[in-house]
Amino acid sequence: MESNNKKAWLYLLPAIIFLGFFMIYPLIDVFVYSFEEGYNSASQSYFGIGLYNYEYILHDPYFIQALKNTFILVLITVPLSTIFSLLISLALSSISKLRELFQTIYFLPYVTNTLAVGLVFMILFKPTAYTDGFVNMLIGLFGINPVDFIDGPYWAKMLVLCIYTIWVVMPFKILILTSALASVNEDYYSAAKIDGTSKFRTFFKITLPMISPMIFYLVITGFIGAFKAYSDAVALFGTNLNAAEMNTIVGYIYDMLYGTAGGYPSYASAAAIVLFVIVLTITCINLIVSRKHVHY
Repeated sequence: MESNNKKAWLYLLPAIIFLGFFMIYPLIDVFVYSFEEGYNSASQSYFGIGLYNYEYILHDPYFIQALKNTFILVLITVPLSTIFSLLISLALSSISKLRELFQTIYFLPYVTNTLAVGLVFMILFKPTAYTDGFVNMLIGLFGINPVDFIDGPYWAKMLVLCIYTIWVVMPFKILILTSALASVNEDYYSAAKIDGTSKFRTFFKITLPMISPMIFYLVITGFIGAFKAYSDAVALFGTNLNAAEMNTIVGYIYDMLYGTAGGYPSYASAAAIVLFVIVLTITCINLIVSRKHVHY
């Protein structure tokens, strides 16, 4: 048994080294940087250790705006994308003919370049000198005045970003949920039919509990992915997200490192640690909730 344990650790050694070098060490390094005040990457020097970096970012209006945008994005897109994906997956599961074709069509946005999808959304929502945009043409049919969804009011830009994010993440969720629905044992449905159980009750008492592990997985990864959102905003509003008031936490970190406000790795590290704590907290809460509502 002891010899087998040594062999097992030997097999795991490459993965442990890889994870330690590319994940554990950078995390520790960022944590240390976040407390080093006035860190200079060129000279590898700093003038003090303390909480100033955290105090700075928590009072920085750009970071507060990025925090607000990220939370709005998370709270809207994760639940809606999961619910819509589940409904579409249920519809696909009930189709016998051309099911694979419809699954492929729904999966196409996932393999399409993010910037290309963003360009399409800009064409749909952005008014030009020649047209108010396709979406404005549609809402104009109901007597609503045109809205500049890209350079206009904050709520309009956030609406477009949420729709875009939901559109991009739904294909992967549909694929996972369709597979989960296909794996449910048909014997449960047969027993429910014999008992005369309604479809509504069958869904909530059989289907939903059986696929709850996959839903939980999608919710967890959805939260993590939404908190890491950045390319979606860039695809729609360009690289100067602070001016557009549409920056995210990851965008703020990038700006502190390489953007127009670049050259402040200590501030970027502090913001990264704040993001890490937020994601870790929400993940732990989801794990606690899953003990009661997820059936394995």
